[in-house]
Amino acid sequence: MPTTESTRTALLIMDVQPGIVERIEDAEALLERLGVALAAGRDAGLTIVYVTIGFRPGYPEISPRNRAFAGIADSGAFVLDGSSDIHPAVAPFVSDIVVVKRRVSAFAGSDLDVVLRARDVKRLVLAGIATSGVVLSTLRAAADLDFGITVLRDGCADSDPEVHRVLLEKVFPRQAEVVTVDEWVAALGSA
Repeated sequence: MPTTESTRTALLIMDVQPGIVERIEDAEALLERLGVALAAGRDAGLTIVYVTIGFRPGYPEISPRNRAFAGIADSGAFVLDGSSDIHPAVAPFVSDIVVVKRRVSAFAGSDLDVVLRARDVKRLVLAGIATSGVVLSTLRAAADLDFGITVLRDGCADSDPEVHRVLLEKVFPRQAEVVTVDEWVAALGSA
């Protein structure tokens, strides 16, 4: 039976889309760990939220001044026509929530805050790709919004191992609990 605490927690699986997953070394192991986290989160009654990046055809949301996103418009990627789907290895259940964002943070250009407030969520568990992108930006925004935050250390990945390490060991612990998927699952089971 889900506890009140678990129903006030959301597990966010962010930017785990085929076009992003394929850029990560050892993606299969990451997807396996995310599958473990998802199963445990569902069993505990957590709100499961997938966050994806997606744009309308023609990319009207992307300014040519935005250095991070201007190249996406030229690539033809992440159009909301199926090309921005979630990786099938961790596909959402019908009961899960999918939120589409338009910038790096899961909160930017999405209705994530509305969904979380409607469910009275107070704690976020963050996982996804990339540690230096969506995870960092979402952690900062969530901290400013006074959420309790947990980051799944091995549920995140980045193309730069050193940046990944520094964020997880030195930056994130200032605003979040940083644990492995196994540690988090064990804590869920003992709650």
